[in-house]
Amino acid sequence: MKVLVTGVTGQLGYDTVEYLRSQKVECLGTSSSNFDLSDAGATQKFLAEYQPDAVIHCAAYTNVNQAETDKERCYAVNVEGTKNIAMSCRRLGAKLVYISTEYIFDGEGEQYYEPEDAAFPLGVYGRTKYEGELAVKELMEQYFIVRISWAFGKNGNNFVKTMLRLGAERSEVRVVQDQIGSPTYTKDVAPLLADMIATNQYGVYHATNEGVCSWAEFTKEIFRQAGLPAKVIPIPSSEYPTPARRPKNSRLSKVCLDRAGFHRLPAWQDALSRYLEEISADRAGK
Repeated sequence: MKVLVTGVTGQLGYDTVEYLRSQKVECLGTSSSNFDLSDAGATQKFLAEYQPDAVIHCAAYTNVNQAETDKERCYAVNVEGTKNIAMSCRRLGAKLVYISTEYIFDGEGEQYYEPEDAAFPLGVYGRTKYEGELAVKELMEQYFIVRISWAFGKNGNNFVKTMLRLGAERSEVRVVQDQIGSPTYTKDVAPLLADMIATNQYGVYHATNEGVCSWAEFTKEIFRQAGLPAKVIPIPSSEYPTPARRPKNSRLSKVCLDRAGFHRLPAWQDALSRYLEEISADRAGK
């Protein structure tokens, strides 16, 4: 099987390519330097030349706050870019994995969202990712839509790296306590995506590490595992306003994985431990 992975310079794209290569799967990781997703002709030409059997579409406009003002570019990448990928996959008869987000939901209540629950995005980023989902469903039959949340991986910036820096610089760190979700280690998601494209179990899935926490609880565990003495001061979202509204409830049900015979990801605390070891070893290697 030949696999093309978009967004190789991001966290999930990088880890997916690394995993596929470790499994001796022929793959190609691409970024905007290879072709512009929003250019239909360039996208079609690149994919037609590579002739993939499957595309794992990780590339996206992910700056949630900036999306509120940079609406056109966000739409061009997340909606038009996804349409272009999907149309190219359909022409080639290739499978498509589209990476989506919990931001398609409004985050009200405390329920665990199922894949089929109604979408009510709160901002531009969530709306464009949901429109990307609709495009995939309209254009494709052989597709997997995989929603993740609170992603962290080696290749890129993320919440864990930010908290490690702040925890080393400050004695106290104020962190939101009323947004609940599940951290997702991209190195754990990559094998699941590889498993999916080897099957015909098409559909919409949620894939996060097991367990839920608030951002404040996540930070406390980061500091505990990293041995940082900084104190976490839990605060409500109202004390940390941002240009884009965040869903307060990002709980995602993973029963969909069980039904399809896919493995669930390990507990987020375990994922965090392995991630801290990974980035520590990476620093030591440098």
